[in-house]
Amino acid sequence: MTDGNLVGTIDVAELMFYAFVLFFIGLVFYLRREDRREGYPLEDELSGRVETAGGPLHTASTKTFRLPHGKGTVDAPLPRTERREPVDIAAKRTFRAGGAPYAPTGNPLVDGIGPAAWAERSRWPDLDAEGRPRIVPMGTESGITVAKEDSDPRGMIVTGADGAVAGTVSDLWVDRAEHVIRYLEIATKAGPRVLAPMPMSIVKGKKGEVHIDALNADQFAAAPQLATPGEITRYEEERVAAYFGGGYLYATPERQEPIV
Repeated sequence: MTDGNLVGTIDVAELMFYAFVLFFIGLVFYLRREDRREGYPLEDELSGRVETAGGPLHTASTKTFRLPHGKGTVDAPLPRTERREPVDIAAKRTFRAGGAPYAPTGNPLVDGIGPAAWAERSRWPDLDAEGRPRIVPMGTESGITVAKEDSDPRGMIVTGADGAVAGTVSDLWVDRAEHVIRYLEIATKAGPRVLAPMPMSIVKGKKGEVHIDALNADQFAAAPQLATPGEITRYEEERVAAYFGGGYLYATPERQEPIV
């Protein structure tokens, strides 16, 4: 009869415990490396210098991801020789200290400051499962209509935060995959046609108006334009959302002041 020990006083249960501990330590290091594929290495907040270059236990090895619908490949993390240069923004710190807020020195709605910042997304449209552009004008999609019980914003005037008329809704841009309105196409009084995010819009009545309090009426015409009519890329979606979202802070000087 044996005592169950494999070597000396080490039995199967103790061996499994040691194996689990070693596996768990390895798993922690693996997960910490994998979650550093973007945004690393860190940079010093004031000088912009790389704080730590990392190493084999801190930085994931470069992996190539194949994009769907034949859109090529993406490498992450990028090799150190290909990482971005420091980005200059039209803003300055209100005082020199880590965490100090930035004050815009130009037009923050287009300079990408604070809530008006955007990410460098891909320069092609978001695609549905069939590889078609996901967000399109309703005028080109016969299978999607506005329910009779709801208000159809097309033809309604659009007012801004100042109550002035910014333009008229000329079309609706819908999501083919989810059958919801993503953007309002607005023919501005100044001429350009721009897109405004539907979640920032309030439709008042079936024959009323659309109110968008993100911007003043005269700021709508300067919203980012689409490079290709009838098509919006992921990058352009970022720019549109950033422009209107930034308006909640930068549309007027009063919005940048403390609430109390």
